[in-house]
Amino acid sequence: MAAAAASRAAGRLLSPRLLIASRHLQASASEGSARDASTSFIHPAAVVHPDAAIGQGVTIGPFCTVGASARIGDACQLHTGSHVTGHTELGEGCVVHTGAILGADLPGRTIIGENNVIGNYAVVGVKCQDLKYKPGDECFLRIGNNNEIREYCSIHRSSKPCDCTVIGDNNLIMGSCHVAHDCKIGSNNIFANNTLFGGHVIVEDCTHTAGAVVVHQFCHIGSFSFLGGGSVVAQDVPRYTMVAGDRAELRGLNLEGLRRNGFSDQEVRSLRKAYRKVFMPASSSQSNFEDRLAELEREIELLESPSVSYMVESIRTSFDQGRRGICKFRSWNIS
Repeated sequence: MAAAAASRAAGRLLSPRLLIASRHLQASASEGSARDASTSFIHPAAVVHPDAAIGQGVTIGPFCTVGASARIGDACQLHTGSHVTGHTELGEGCVVHTGAILGADLPGRTIIGENNVIGNYAVVGVKCQDLKYKPGDECFLRIGNNNEIREYCSIHRSSKPCDCTVIGDNNLIMGSCHVAHDCKIGSNNIFANNTLFGGHVIVEDCTHTAGAVVVHQFCHIGSFSFLGGGSVVAQDVPRYTMVAGDRAELRGLNLEGLRRNGFSDQEVRSLRKAYRKVFMPASSSQSNFEDRLAELEREIELLESPSVSYMVESIRTSFDQGRRGICKFRSWNIS
């Protein structure tokens, strides 16, 4: 307070000419800061093609390469020895750490949204490992915003021109994970280290995998589900459930995940009742799985809960033509 008062007193003692000069200097400093924020820094040891589109406030470190068709958004940071090649678009505010490779000199495109972090030596947007891929075909990858893709991850483009590998927003993909061609990953997921997704896997929103999980190609992983560490998932995982083991089996509802995501006590009770009705019959002599599922679908009161309806839909669609069915379950006797 005393310092502020002294400053105001000093200002009153300044002559009008000095006040004008002082304001001019402050304005010049402010304009200089704005100019510094808008200009980009490219290290002399970086190799940036003159046709590359570089936004404002971009920092490109030594030994980086940026290809002719690359587009780097405002305020991006390319750390030492990172590379952006092919038709690759990097949104505003992205950070690419040392050794990471984005894109490839292939037909097609890699589009990465805003505020993504790409970890050390991650490989994102390269050719898929599907032997059915035909050289010369366009292939695509699209990543949303606010994702953290950690060190040594690999994310591949699609295997054919009519498809696209997709990752949504706000995902944490930990070290050494793999997302294969044509996968569709939703938003707000957490994949622990060494989670591996085969081709064409669909992962909905708010799922969580523990470490060293393997998911077979064409499987569907439902929202709010949990995959236990070391699981080998060869069939679909219904929404809200938890699986574990080799081959993974249903182990109940993901109760902790539901709690963390704000599900009400009433919603959890309804889901529990529905789960028990289908997967935990009162006696081993009770009707088969299909009959129990059909009985649940006739429970109007339970189906008034949207969560129960979504779970039933998730189970039903897993048995559609071309799908793999759901993970095995044990019909525990709870009588």
